[in-house]
Amino acid sequence: MPNRLPLLSLLLALGLWTMPKPVIAQALLPYTIQIDSAALEQTALSLAEEAVQLARLQQYQLAVPRAELATQLAPKNAQTWTLLGSLYLQVEQLDKGIVALQQAQSLAPENASIKFVLGEAHFRQAKYDKAVEYLQAGLKIKPDTPGALFDLGNAFYKLKRFDNAIAQYEKAFALEKNLWPAINNIGLVKYEMGDADGAIKRWEQAIAIDKEAAEAMLALAVALYGKGDKAKGLAMGEAALKLDRRYATVDFLKENLWGDRLIADTQKFLATPEMKAALTKIQDAPPPPQMSP
Repeated sequence: MPNRLPLLSLLLALGLWTMPKPVIAQALLPYTIQIDSAALEQTALSLAEEAVQLARLQQYQLAVPRAELATQLAPKNAQTWTLLGSLYLQVEQLDKGIVALQQAQSLAPENASIKFVLGEAHFRQAKYDKAVEYLQAGLKIKPDTPGALFDLGNAFYKLKRFDNAIAQYEKAFALEKNLWPAINNIGLVKYEMGDADGAIKRWEQAIAIDKEAAEAMLALAVALYGKGDKAKGLAMGEAALKLDRRYATVDFLKENLWGDRLIADTQKFLATPEMKAALTKIQDAPPPPQMSP
C-alpha cells in the first residue's frame, strides 16, 4: 500500500500549472547586454513543466536535469525547488531531496505540502521522529489532509506508538471513505498488539471497500488460518496471491509495514503444503493476454 504523497498531486496542489506567466520584455536597447529576470522565470517554468510531463511518464532521470536547471534560473521560486526535491526522492537521492525541499521551505515557510514531503523523505530515511515533526507541522496548516494523516499514522506505527497511529488512520479514513489502506493499517497495528480479532474486523472492512485489496486479503487469510479457519484462510490466501504475488516475499511485506508478528505467521502460512502448491501454480501460470489496440 502506498505510504507517500503522489508527486503529481503535490505539484498540482502547489499550483504549478496555474502560476501567472511573467511578461517577457519586447525589446532591448541596442548593444546593451541585459539579464531579463522575467524571461528567466518564464524559461524556468517551462523547464519545470517539461519535468512534470516526464515525471508523468516515470522518466525521472530525464526530469531531474530540467528541474535542476529550473532552480538555477529561478532560485527564489519555491515551486521549482519543491519539484526538484520531489524528483530526487523518486530517484532515491534522499539527502539531495531534503536539501532542495528545505530550500523550498525557506522560501515558502507556510506551505504545508512542502512539510508533508519533507516528512516523507525523513520517513524513508527511517528518521521517524523527524517525519512526525514535519507532518504535524504541515497538518497544523492543513489539518484535513488524508494523505498526510495516513503518513503520520505510519510514522507513529514505526515508533510503536500504536494508539497514536490508529488515531491518525481513523482521521484519514473519516475524511476519505475509500481510503482502505488506512483501515488495513489499523489491522496491522492491532495484530502487532496481539488483537487478532480486532485486526480481522479491520481487514474484512478494507476488503468490503475494495474486493481486490490483495494486501488485506492475505493478512486476513493468515489471521483466519491462525484462528483455526484453515479452509477459508487457504482459499483467501491463494486468491490474494493471484492478485499480487509480491506479497509472498518478506521484503515486500516489510516495505508495506507488516510487523514482525504478522510476518512470522505469514511465513508459516506460506510454508504449508497447500500454499506452496498454490504459489507454484500461480508462478507457472501464463501472463494474462494483452488487449489489442
